Amino acid sequence: MRRPSKDSSQKLSAESQRLVTYANAVGQAASRIEERTWELSLDAQLQKLLKTGHQDTIDATLNQLFKEDLNAYDILMDSVEAVSESATIQIETDGVSKAYDVLLVAAPILAWTRFAIASGAIPADILSTLSAHFGAHLLADGTRMAMAPTLYSIDQLPRSHVETYGKVHKLGQAAIKGTALKADSKTPETAPFLADTRYLLAAVAAPAGSALFRWQMPGLQANYAAERASALEQWRNQVTPTVSRLLPGCGVELLLPEAYYMACREADKQIRPVSIRAAVHYLTHTLGLEPAGLRAVIAGFGEESADGQIDEYRVAFTQRNSNDVMYGVVWPLYGQEDEDGTPPEGPLQGGFSGLQQRPVTPVDEITAQLNAAGVTQVKKISERYVAEFCDDCGAPLFADPLGELAHAEMPEDAPSGTEHFH
Repeated sequence: MRRPSKDSSQKLSAESQRLVTYANAVGQAASRIEERTWELSLDAQLQKLLKTGHQDTIDATLNQLFKEDLNAYDILMDSVEAVSESATIQIETDGVSKAYDVLLVAAPILAWTRFAIASGAIPADILSTLSAHFGAHLLADGTRMAMAPTLYSIDQLPRSHVETYGKVHKLGQAAIKGTALKADSKTPETAPFLADTRYLLAAVAAPAGSALFRWQMPGLQANYAAERASALEQWRNQVTPTVSRLLPGCGVELLLPEAYYMACREADKQIRPVSIRAAVHYLTHTLGLEPAGLRAVIAGFGEESADGQIDEYRVAFTQRNSNDVMYGVVWPLYGQEDEDGTPPEGPLQGGFSGLQQRPVTPVDEITAQLNAAGVTQVKKISERYVAEFCDDCGAPLFADPLGELAHAEMPEDAPSGTEHFH
């Protein structure tokens, strides 16, 4: 379940009330036909709000439903994501109108380095190569696509559903008409991290009702899982050398390009273990230590008014003989994750014996990643902290081995260059 923004409104507008009504109706529908009818009404209302830029109305409705009706909240969130990341665009040619289904697709790239991770405009020759491989290995026959000529950091992606809606329609028109796109100007700066995600964005268009991806094509549907796996393998094999040119000095791993929001969530999860490994690599090489010479401290953090809910774990690194926090990594929780964890195979897999298995918690996962990187001394603090940040630079504060919150600072005698990474 996704969590809303902190802002809330006590009294909903008439537009918001309609969203609430339609979301509840979808959840209470007694048949698929009725459900789809209500979904169309909900989608039409969302289209109107997104087209006119009323993100505040959508946010207010989500905030209210999150407090009062979680089922309706999930329905509305799924719908607004679907409507903002996809579209049906009508194109008229020689007096004949033709409808195209358009989907915004994100291709996530996990990157790690001791230096800087690049972002920004993509050179024309590299963009042409990436677009060719994207179409050849991922897309169904008869599709059209347009790739944005920008390599995005997470800070440079669309920040709202309204912005995503605008990006879909801009790229979608370019895909259908075959027009060129200019790189985004005035993109926000991105904070430097040892491990971070980068994204390629593309709009995929196909005649309404046709397949978008290769594994959806009629002749391949019976083995769609194997086709997806094969597409990812080909994408990685063919595109990794080109991406490495965009990200010099970085290790990279390409994830499967998927619908925008799904791809972003998966990348958020997959970058977490990479961040742990990158931190250990950086500290050991910068300080001339073995991984066993490091200590990690894991503590849970959440909002002050969240009734004890943990939103993220913060992992502080010290030397084994010191309590000074040198570096920190944030491990956010997503979706259904929580501090109690869930059984690795689901609660009912394996019969009653499966119910007796200890759930795998996020702390277990973090500890396993630390151990795999060679860090054997791991301290787990049971106290839950309010998520606090440095007043000067905005960096998160981490719990040291004594349980005190501290700013991560590299030793004064450490080589310069990346001390301000957090």
